[in-house]
Amino acid sequence: MADDQDTVAELNERFGNGVQDLQPDVVAELESIMRLHDLSVQDLFYKWESYCIKMDIDEQKAELGFLRAFKQDLQDALERSHRTQAVSKPDKRFSATPRTATKGADVFGMLDGLTTPGAGRSVKASARRKLADTPGVSRAKADAASSPLRIEEQFKEMGVVPAPSFNDRQNPGEVLEILNDNLEPAETPIAPFAEPRVKLTAASDQKKLGYKPLAMKLSEASEILDDRIDEFMQLVMVEHNLEESAFGSAAMQSTSEIVAVGRIASDSPEGKLNAASLVLETSRRTGGGWRVPLNLDKLPSYQFFPGQIVALRGINTSGSAFTVHQQLTIPTLGSAASTKEALLSHRARLAPSDPDAMDTDDDSSSPLPLTVLFASGPYTADDNLDFEPLHALCSLAADSYIDSLVLTGPFLDAEHPLLASGDFDLPEEYLGSYDPDTATLSTVFKFLISPILNRLVASNPAITILLVPSVRDVIDKHVSWPQDAFSRKDLNLHKQIRIIGNPMTLSMNEMLLGITSQDILYELRNEELVGSNSGGKLADPNVLSRVSRYLIEQRHYFPLFPPSDRNKLPKTGVDKGVGSGGLPPGAMLDVSYLRLGEMVNARPDVLVVPSALPAFAKVVESVLVINPGHLSKRRGAGTYAKVTLYPPSLGSLPEVKGMYAHQIFERARVEIIKI
Repeated sequence: MADDQDTVAELNERFGNGVQDLQPDVVAELESIMRLHDLSVQDLFYKWESYCIKMDIDEQKAELGFLRAFKQDLQDALERSHRTQAVSKPDKRFSATPRTATKGADVFGMLDGLTTPGAGRSVKASARRKLADTPGVSRAKADAASSPLRIEEQFKEMGVVPAPSFNDRQNPGEVLEILNDNLEPAETPIAPFAEPRVKLTAASDQKKLGYKPLAMKLSEASEILDDRIDEFMQLVMVEHNLEESAFGSAAMQSTSEIVAVGRIASDSPEGKLNAASLVLETSRRTGGGWRVPLNLDKLPSYQFFPGQIVALRGINTSGSAFTVHQQLTIPTLGSAASTKEALLSHRARLAPSDPDAMDTDDDSSSPLPLTVLFASGPYTADDNLDFEPLHALCSLAADSYIDSLVLTGPFLDAEHPLLASGDFDLPEEYLGSYDPDTATLSTVFKFLISPILNRLVASNPAITILLVPSVRDVIDKHVSWPQDAFSRKDLNLHKQIRIIGNPMTLSMNEMLLGITSQDILYELRNEELVGSNSGGKLADPNVLSRVSRYLIEQRHYFPLFPPSDRNKLPKTGVDKGVGSGGLPPGAMLDVSYLRLGEMVNARPDVLVVPSALPAFAKVVESVLVINPGHLSKRRGAGTYAKVTLYPPSLGSLPEVKGMYAHQIFERARVEIIKI
């Protein structure tokens, strides 16, 4: 009975939405699939993720109708596998394979002249070039050109579901979610603005991101981890008005209640964090670096993740475990604010003809709101390098004369099947424009991506474009995170296109923007430990806002430590034996420089964190958190986010000592849109 309950709990953790448990009929269907195919919950979840990507399901909701189709798909795949084995492995009692037969030949004459290669069989680049009409086509398309079968029939014979064409995508432009729908959508200007309406001011020191990667020292890394615990102890001391004597080491046996500050960790290097493996890691200054198990029985509810810095009030009477009585709150950074003069200056940039209109509440005198698009890579499907989603996004940005376009990597993804294998050609129109013997992946960026962005600048000269690299970008020599901007040398990018670091905090007019291309939300969702005792309620039952809150409370763009194992991350489209074999590179943390991943001075007004989780826009601790999703999924079109920011009015903004809070979350309309 306990095993059944554990299975149901794990199913709810993997397939649930974090708000409510799965319906009984959904649980029964999942258990039926597990029994039928002898799968663990984790293996079932991986297959479900692959099915969602294959079928272009936007939100991976475990609904009964989808699950039944998923079950049938698994059964069909199993039957195809059995049929393939029956054809490819004939019974030796009836006949023997002639030794003179060449490899792959039709020995028994059963294929009737068909030459369709099997699923997963690669085609040589030379043959592919002869068959393909345009460069960058998939292997499946190249194989189909050599067969007399129709493409649909060939895919059926191979047991492969072809990726839908980008032009055949369903419901392009559909708005999936709107935050602050009481605000009207922005009107499209009649013509481009005469000059940029966006002023950028860096809040992070980007020069520090140019450190030398792959040179980490253990002594430096341990000091960084220790310093973070000690700094949070000072913050807790001030926030809760505690004396230094109130703090102590959770690892020391004592009959007095103390406050212990430390890092959440697991006593096992493998497996997911659970209540039995939960330990508190102390700093060398406060606790000698010891780890002590935590007893959470007296907490009504709890939510922890590895690397989280916590302040716990409790007692260790036995010397073997620290019993937690209360979890103290960690103070967050203050809200971003500006002076009246600065806000008037930004208002004047939006409406230079009437800068004093800010003192009135007359909507008719308000300038057009600022419009910003956020999108995240990959920017092309797995079977081509046509970058059709990026073309579509830039065309939309050109037609609507948006003020800014913010793109996060990867741009040239190291996990793209064609890039990983090297089996692709640049378009014939560029032949003669480069030397094949000296061409690099920067050459690929120059001819496939730069023209798209440069055409956007040509049609909308006032636009501001920001590029944020990813640890999966093959053109960036800085392979660790925090990550320096990649060089614009040899990329042929317009000067209006700026490349910034990862992560980066900067001001876009008055709006303080925090952005990173790391998928920290997905890793936090997989690694967090959430539970309750005696019917206690969770502080935040919504999983999307909860994992977003972790970043704000911990004041860091990647508070998880250690990062998730690569095997737990979403699989890529790279075949086994090629490159990483389908495993993503992971977080690639350089622990010695984790300070560069901290939020500085104030909470961001807008926090952009692209993730494989469903795209969303939420307000968490007065921070507008946006996950725009990926612009291109492996086998289909994705999503992006559109932010319409209305200008501030002094009469509606709270003022403290001459400083006005920005209140971006109240005056920004956010739309999650299908490309």
